[in-house]
Amino acid sequence: MNYEYKNVILKVDNVSLKLGKNQILKDVNVEIRDVVRPGYTTGQIIGFLAPSGMGKTKFFECLAGIRKPDTGTILIGEDLQPTKIGRVGVVQQNYPLFMNKTVYGNMRVAASGFKNKTERNDRIDDVLTKFGLVDKKGFYPAQLSGGQKQRAAIAQQILCANNFLLMDEPFSGLDVNMIKEVSDLIKEVAHMHELNTIIIVSHDIHSTVAISDTIWMMGRDRTADTNNIIPGAKIKYKYNLMERDLAWKDNVETHPEFNKLINEIKGEFPTL
Repeated sequence: MNYEYKNVILKVDNVSLKLGKNQILKDVNVEIRDVVRPGYTTGQIIGFLAPSGMGKTKFFECLAGIRKPDTGTILIGEDLQPTKIGRVGVVQQNYPLFMNKTVYGNMRVAASGFKNKTERNDRIDDVLTKFGLVDKKGFYPAQLSGGQKQRAAIAQQILCANNFLLMDEPFSGLDVNMIKEVSDLIKEVAHMHELNTIIIVSHDIHSTVAISDTIWMMGRDRTADTNNIIPGAKIKYKYNLMERDLAWKDNVETHPEFNKLINEIKGEFPTL
């Protein structure tokens, strides 16, 4: 597969976090580089997996700038600036929108950082067109279908963020058909811009691996002599799906290597 790594666009360096006396995160180190494929606009989709109670929500909050780690740094963007609220879009499970504002009104709030009115309006119109929502811009969220709400929520966050999007459990509670629709949308959004980067926090291993190009797995180390858990989670495993020829493929679930990887990941879960 023809691709190459370019500049670092996210760098997490020795991030640790305590809540009270409990060590939640310890020495988390991970980075994302821009992946370039000749002839393609290639954003990235990172699947972030961990058992419940591992600390992935707290790491999610640190990435979004909602929570400040005790030590370490998180830098994002081409200029590698410290993360903060507003630099990273966050799409929660319930696709929060302002219910008293139209789709266009929600977009105006999200695009308030644009100082130039013409530039702001052009950007809103461009995003609504890309997300197929132009004919819904006068609708209120209550008038939208579930899929349209999700599109509007993602469009809103794309407007206010810097090419980075965090998605919390996007497949939760969905039937098979809706998972397919959501998966297609995530891939579509990722590849709208070369630097678009989507990090998916999910318990759904199968659906997450099917659309990702990289998988992070969070876990805790254990003592060598007694196998006791050492407090504080970190990124223990990273899977490069590009190297395995499992990225950017339609119907990747039919590939023999796909099921092999799923079993490999599931096999690691009890050890985390």
